[in-house]
Amino acid sequence: MTYLELLGRLVSARRFGVRFGLERMQELLAKVGEPSLGTVIHVGGTNGKGSTVAMIAALARAAGKRVATYTSPHLSTLRERVTIDGALLSEAAWLDAAARISSAGGDELTFFEQLTAIGMALISDANVDVTVLEVGLGGRLDATNVVDAPVAIHAAVGMDHEAILGHTLDAIAREKAGIWKRGRRAIIGTSGEPAAVPLLAELAREAGADVEIVGEADVARVPPLSLAGAHQRRNAAAAIAAVCAAGMPVIEGALAGVVHPGRFERAGDLILDGAHNPHGARALAATLRELAIKPVLVTAISADKDARAMLAELAGEVRAIVATRYAQERAMPPAELAAIAHEVAGAIPIETADDAIAAIARARQLGAPVLVAGSLFVVGEVRAALLGAPADPVRTSDPPATSS
Repeated sequence: MTYLELLGRLVSARRFGVRFGLERMQELLAKVGEPSLGTVIHVGGTNGKGSTVAMIAALARAAGKRVATYTSPHLSTLRERVTIDGALLSEAAWLDAAARISSAGGDELTFFEQLTAIGMALISDANVDVTVLEVGLGGRLDATNVVDAPVAIHAAVGMDHEAILGHTLDAIAREKAGIWKRGRRAIIGTSGEPAAVPLLAELAREAGADVEIVGEADVARVPPLSLAGAHQRRNAAAAIAAVCAAGMPVIEGALAGVVHPGRFERAGDLILDGAHNPHGARALAATLRELAIKPVLVTAISADKDARAMLAELAGEVRAIVATRYAQERAMPPAELAAIAHEVAGAIPIETADDAIAAIARARQLGAPVLVAGSLFVVGEVRAALLGAPADPVRTSDPPATSS
């Protein structure tokens, strides 16, 4: 099997849609042997998961640990989903792990289940001290929840994926809280919806977990941080709490150089941010205000997202909007997105472009800087096309969360 063939096989697995449950993963891992992941820190939430993973990994590496991360989705290459000490693994390593998962019956699993199993095999091969494991969707029945992590963390919980997780904050919190385990540490951050914090704490206590809520004093003590925005300082406080709960020291300067591609990433006149729901858009808008930046917005949003609420959060912080799409079927048509923008954005200029690169070219004519936001998919396309980020020859992505 070649890497291209592996990508094709995984694209084919999208036909299974999103199927929650732990039994399939448990059976597969029993066949291939339980993976050795070291100390696991399980990271869930609605927004900020990736940034929190990046900060926990940086703190753990500074403490002298060999660290693996497993994250989703990827921006431009599948190999982003697993790193060892911050580095991508080779195509050959992916092929070897994928072959083992396939031989154990992995081809019958969903796209995300297969990737999670392959990721665990890769990490097990690497003999790491710490694995920072990001939840894919929800928590309770997410494929990553087969691991009994000694530390679990939700940095931010808000409204998203309502069609699957529930239409109230209470219902969503209950699904997210499924990663809490009896006798294990539960770290609750405060960069999400404030009402979610007491819900998560109550559910953690019901599960028998040892609860720690990150307070304002913890946020105030966050050391210099390279990631922009007040929400990132809250995420950092939660990351520090998780590392301490895992028995590691906090090394001075560990967070000063953290980078997280696609999350308020600056590249010349471009700002790339993967905000893809109303809460994420609100945090992005707050960061723009904090830094006194008024950009031209290039936006592409998935059709199953609340585009109206997202654009309402951002409209007052941008000087113009160019509505576009990313090159997948989930993208909302630019004309439809522009119509929503006209309803919520007042008198600022609103235009459309057929693709993200054309949209950026037009946005640059309207002013600088240019903010690309609304979906990680569009951010991934731009990073590959304009920043030289590694990209797979076949585009792969998780199936829509409304699949069954």
